[in-house]
Amino acid sequence: MTRDILFLLPPGFEDHNRREFCPECAEMWGILSYFPAIKVALDIRYELIAQPRAGLVEMLGDGKWNCPTLILGDDVDAGPYAEVQTANDHRFIDNARDIAKYFAHRYGTPFPR
Repeated sequence: MTRDILFLLPPGFEDHNRREFCPECAEMWGILSYFPAIKVALDIRYELIAQPRAGLVEMLGDGKWNCPTLILGDDVDAGPYAEVQTANDHRFIDNARDIAKYFAHRYGTPFPR
């Protein structure tokens, strides 16, 4: 795997008998709209709200299905700012703020406050 893979929930979905969205995934879309060069560098995949989320479980294993999750490409320097975890021989970041810190390190964007 050479490109980073960003797993997101879709912009809107049905849950709890109403339309909802994921605030952390929306934060990711905000960052990607601010810095479109990052968007084209990523492999972006959508997961359904229902758990387990097949794409994430396939790569990271059972119980690892948070969105957003960024699975890092091979030999990518994640930098010192983001909390990187490992599962099934994949390094990943599973929250919006740490993903944004990784983007700052890797792509030179501003750091989140």
